[in-house]
Amino acid sequence: MLYMDQEAAKLATAIGARVKQERGRRRWTLDQLADVASVSRRMVVNVEQGAVNPSVGTLLRLSDALGVGLPALVEPPEPKSVKVTRSGAGAQLWTGVKGGRGVLMAGTTPPDVLELWDWSLGPGDRHASEPHVAGTKELVHVLEGAITVDVDDQVILLETGDALAFPGDVCHAYANPHQTGARFSLAVFEPGVGSASEARSG
Repeated sequence: MLYMDQEAAKLATAIGARVKQERGRRRWTLDQLADVASVSRRMVVNVEQGAVNPSVGTLLRLSDALGVGLPALVEPPEPKSVKVTRSGAGAQLWTGVKGGRGVLMAGTTPPDVLELWDWSLGPGDRHASEPHVAGTKELVHVLEGAITVDVDDQVILLETGDALAFPGDVCHAYANPHQTGARFSLAVFEPGVGSASEARSG
C-alpha cells in the first residue's frame, strides 16, 4: 500500500464507508460489485477498508456500478439544494508525480451527474482516462500555463484562456509537456449514471 497522508487517509476511509453502504443497500456481495464494476474483488475489499487511495478510474467504475455518481462517493448527498465547497475543501482524488493535483470541487446527484474539477499539472505531468459512460461530455478551460488534451488519438494544444469541449466516452488524457506548471478547470457531464448497472442487476 502506498503511504497516505492524514487527509488522503481520511478521504479513503470516507469513500470506503460510502461504497460499503451503497453495496449493502443493494444487497450485493463483494463479488457482485466487483463483477458489475469490472474491478477485482481484492480492490473492492481494499477500497471498503480504506486501505488504498484508488485511482479516479477505479472510483468512476465503482460509482457508476453503484449508480450514485463519483461526487456521492466523496461526500454523501445532502437534502439541501445549495451546497458550498470552500477553498481548500475539495476532495483531492489524483496526485501527479510532478506535483499536479485533481480536486473534485462540486458535483450533482444521479441520474445526470455533473462534476466540477480544479486540476493542476506540474511540468511533465500526465493524466490518462479511460472512456466514461456513453454520452459523457467534458469541458476544459485553461486558467494558467498551457496543456495538451489527447482525445481519441487527436492532440490539441490549449494555452491560457483557451477552452475545449469534447466527448468523454472515448480515451482521453491531459498533459503538461512544458517547463512550467499549468492549471485548468474541468467540467464532466455523465448522463444516466447507474442505468447500466440497474439493467444488469434487475
